[in-house]
Amino acid sequence: MARDAPSIDAYGDGGFRLSGEWHAGSLLIVADQAQPWPVASLADLTLEALAPVFAAGGAEVEFLLLGVGARNALPPRAIREALLAAGMGLEFMDTPAAAKLYNVLTSEGRRLAAALIAV
Repeated sequence: MARDAPSIDAYGDGGFRLSGEWHAGSLLIVADQAQPWPVASLADLTLEALAPVFAAGGAEVEFLLLGVGARNALPPRAIREALLAAGMGLEFMDTPAAAKLYNVLTSEGRRLAAALIAV
């Protein structure tokens, strides 16, 4: 299956440059489609904020790559348990590391969703 995943060219200053286009704020990428994501910090992360990830399901999303902000921190238990129950893995790290890893994983053809809190 051909992928048309956007590449993350840059991050910082409160947003991301995806495939040459600037996106202010946090970002959610599901099924190779980027959309604004209204999560400004890990404290704002809810199951509702990840609804598009759960809607895509395990067939489309092998795991969620979560960029938690400037510093790595453990996501809330409810998020971890819901992903596990849905059959999806979770990788979490600071947003700069997640942005770099996203490009590598999509180039390898991995089926992932990326939820990236802007830094």
